[in-house]
Amino acid sequence: MSQPAVKAAPNEAMEGLDEAESARLPQFFDECRVPGVVAVNAQEKITALSAEAETWLGLDAARAIGQPINLLPEELGAILVQGMLSGTPVSFAQVQLNQVLANRQTIQVSTTLIRSAQGRVDGAIALLNNVTPARDLDQNLRRMDRLASIGTLSASMAHEVKNALVAVKTFVDILVNQNQNAPLAEIVVREMRRIDSIVSQMLRFGGPARPTLEVIHLHQVLDQSLNLVQHHLEGRKIQLVRNFEASPDTLRADAYQLEQAFINLFFNALDAMGSNGELRVSTEYIPANEDEGAPSPVLRVTVRDNGMGISPDNLSRLFEPFFTTKQNGTGLGLPITRRIIQEHRGAISVASEMHEGTTFTLTLPSAAQQP
Repeated sequence: MSQPAVKAAPNEAMEGLDEAESARLPQFFDECRVPGVVAVNAQEKITALSAEAETWLGLDAARAIGQPINLLPEELGAILVQGMLSGTPVSFAQVQLNQVLANRQTIQVSTTLIRSAQGRVDGAIALLNNVTPARDLDQNLRRMDRLASIGTLSASMAHEVKNALVAVKTFVDILVNQNQNAPLAEIVVREMRRIDSIVSQMLRFGGPARPTLEVIHLHQVLDQSLNLVQHHLEGRKIQLVRNFEASPDTLRADAYQLEQAFINLFFNALDAMGSNGELRVSTEYIPANEDEGAPSPVLRVTVRDNGMGISPDNLSRLFEPFFTTKQNGTGLGLPITRRIIQEHRGAISVASEMHEGTTFTLTLPSAAQQP
C-alpha cells in the first residue's frame, strides 16, 4: 500500500516543537496507515497536510501551512483545539464536510498529541478516514429493509381492500344498470376498475408485475387521464396545451396502469407550477430506423411544465423509492411510474433546469405495423 504524501511546514513554522520532535513528525506521517493527516502546533497554526486531506477539506497545503487553525472546517478545528487544551486525544469522532464538498462526506477523526520531553502539549495530529462508503452502504441496507416492510404491508392491505371492494363494486354495478344514461355512469365504472388496478400495484415492489396487455389507443388514455385532473388545472388557472401528433397511436398496454403513470406525472407538474402555469402534453410516432439502432417503431410522450424546476442534486435521485421533496409526499409516485413504463418495455427520462421547468419523456413500443 502506498503511503500518503504529506506536506509539512519548515521548522520555523512549527513553533513549540523542539528539534527532536520536529524531526520525528515526518517519520510519523510515513508510518501512518490512514490517508488523511492534519497537524497543528500549540500556537494553533496548521503545520502539515496530506494530499488526501487537501482534497477532503478543500484546502491547498502550500497556502494552508502556517495559517491559523480556523482555516479548517469548524468541527475539525474544535476537535484539535479541545484535545490540546484538555490534554486528552479524541478517538473516532465524525465530521460532516458537506459545507466544503457538494457530495456530503463523512470523515472519521482520531487525534494524537505531540508532547515535548518535559510533557507539555506542543501540537496535535488528526488522522482522517473517509467513511462515506460505509455510511452509504448502511443507508442502502436501511432502504432495502423499508422496501421489504412496505411490500409486506402492501400484501396485507391489498387483500383487505380487495375484499371490501367486492361489496362496493356490486352496489355500484346495480346503480349503474339502473342509471345507464347518467353522465357519470361510465366514469364511475372505469374508476372502480382503476381503483382495483391501483390496489394491485401496491404489490409491485414485492412481486413480479403482470400487466394485462391489449391493443389500446394512447390518445384515449391520455384524454381520460387529463379529464381526471381537469378540475385541478382549472382551479389553479393552469393552461393545458395538447399536441397529439402520434399517428397511428396504437400500442399493446394495460390502460389502467398507463393511466396511473400519466396521472402521477400530471400531479407532479401541478405541484411544481402552482398557479397560472402551463402544462404541455405532446405525442409523436417514431418509425423504426435500423441505422440509428431503433429496430421497431415507438410512441413518444412528452409532459412539460414551466414550474420551479428540479435541482441537479435531486434530479439523480428522482426515481428512488421514498425520496421526496414534498412536505407530505410518499416518494413512491415516480418509482411506480417508472416501473409501469419499464413493464411495458418502455423508458422514461427527465430533464430540468431551475426556474425553467421540467420535462418527462416516455417512449413506448408502438403496435402499428411497419409499412
